[in-house]
Amino acid sequence: MTVLAVAEHRRGDLRPVSYEVVTAGREAADATGGDLHLAVIGGDVESFAEDLNREGVDAIHTVAVGEEFDHGVYAQALTQLWADVEPSLLLAPNTVNGLDYAPAVAERLDIPLVTDAVGVDAGEELVVTRELYGSKVETTLAVDADRAAVTVRPSEWAAAEGHGDATIEPFDADIDESALGARVTGFQEVGGGDVDIGEADVLVSVGRGIEEEDNLDIIQALADALDATVSASRPIVDNGWLPKDRQVGQSGKVVTPDVYIAIGISGAVQHVAGMKGADTIVAINNDPNAPIFDIADYGIVDDLFDVVPALTAEFQ
Repeated sequence: MTVLAVAEHRRGDLRPVSYEVVTAGREAADATGGDLHLAVIGGDVESFAEDLNREGVDAIHTVAVGEEFDHGVYAQALTQLWADVEPSLLLAPNTVNGLDYAPAVAERLDIPLVTDAVGVDAGEELVVTRELYGSKVETTLAVDADRAAVTVRPSEWAAAEGHGDATIEPFDADIDESALGARVTGFQEVGGGDVDIGEADVLVSVGRGIEEEDNLDIIQALADALDATVSASRPIVDNGWLPKDRQVGQSGKVVTPDVYIAIGISGAVQHVAGMKGADTIVAINNDPNAPIFDIADYGIVDDLFDVVPALTAEFQ
């Protein structure tokens, strides 16, 4: 099976999911002894291609059209690239952009589309794993087709590592400018836009265990000592104690920091879905049966009002 994966970038930077899609694509290709091709569309394609030339990538196709994501450009370029490469599987990120162009490409190619995959098995037949009802139910779908498109959930696959020796080939897509119905004209930050928790290396995240808004001061003090960013579970945001752009979880942001410190967070599946990709997870909770301890690398069962100030003093 030949796999065509699609990279994603925004405002001059590759998104972390681009490296994860490479891993997912390589696994799918390996299942049938096939090749992995990667599409890089728009922006600094040459630089992006060099960064994405990871172990396991057989070929990278660059389409030097535009700077930012454009629905019409992606739909046309991928449809033409599909005809040139002749893959059996298209892999795209399950992001705002991926969910924008993937349905259009699938419709143009007359192939089935499965979204939000957390597992892709391309053995004898294509089987896609998805999660439903806030990740409480896992389902598998057998795709009854020779060709298909799948969007993969960020943070479910490890980022591809190791320098590769893929061939980098410019692809001259014939873009019909008259068919481009919309253009990206700029970006507007939401929720204040002071930080992007998705880019933070260390997150100190707080939940309902903090009890009241004034107690957030001790969380901020720990974050300052660690040069970290403060994030939160949904109840904190719903109470208006922190802005929406600080929320981690299914209805917030998916984050993959080096260290995630969960303070007073029980570990509901909706929250865990947004942070389980962190390299190291530290949980502080006075309930030894809290679900957060099931995924934590380090756990402290104690009163956060005793533990957090002690940690802050130690790191200061």
